[in-house]
Amino acid sequence: MTTGVPEPTLTVDELAARAGVTVRTVRFYSTRGLLPPPVIGPRRVGRYGPEHLSRLALIEELQHQGMTLSAIERYLDALPGDLSAHDLAIHRALVSSWAPDAAEEVSLEELERRAGRPLPEEDLRRLAAMNVVGGGPERFRVDLSLLRLGVALLDVPISHGTVLAAREVLLEHARATARELTRLFRDEVWGPFTEGEDDPERVESMKALSAHMQPMVVQALVTAFQRSLREELKAQFAAGD
Repeated sequence: MTTGVPEPTLTVDELAARAGVTVRTVRFYSTRGLLPPPVIGPRRVGRYGPEHLSRLALIEELQHQGMTLSAIERYLDALPGDLSAHDLAIHRALVSSWAPDAAEEVSLEELERRAGRPLPEEDLRRLAAMNVVGGGPERFRVDLSLLRLGVALLDVPISHGTVLAAREVLLEHARATARELTRLFRDEVWGPFTEGEDDPERVESMKALSAHMQPMVVQALVTAFQRSLREELKAQFAAGD
């Protein structure tokens, strides 16, 4: 019986090249238990799959956030053991959502190397519609935190027009949500705190709180959206039965 999960096909050299790290780094992460062991194929050659690539990307993102290897080990140990490559990609997007800008300017050749596949014009248009890449045709600005997720969505049978429409829906409601949450924080938290407040240390502590709130709010929004989407899809399909 097939599970729909792509078979591991990457050698350690190919995995390192796709992830933008060295083979030595891959082996080091493996010895620390941060990466699961490869599948041993013919001639005793280890093969890596999408889960290895997504997990490696998450490790690199956590390091970019300043976490030590010990902290990353604890972080990964707390994750469910059956997370798919798609789940790990979403998790990495959450981690990077409050990180500094992860965009880089690359050539088409480098973009295709990072994507792990050729990118014809239609694929580039769809990635641009998802706000993963911009510019072109010779140099592209790519959001590395979204690239793997965007490439995975290329194989989903969704038209270019549908991608654009979905993006507009998401942007419209994301802006409205951000606006309302900011207003709520300003009126209910920041306003009462600063009213008559002249202690610089307390003001700075409140600014730090506002910065730490962002990842918590992002996680809460994603969780709420996932649950709402499941409920809506279930209701729609049930109604069509």
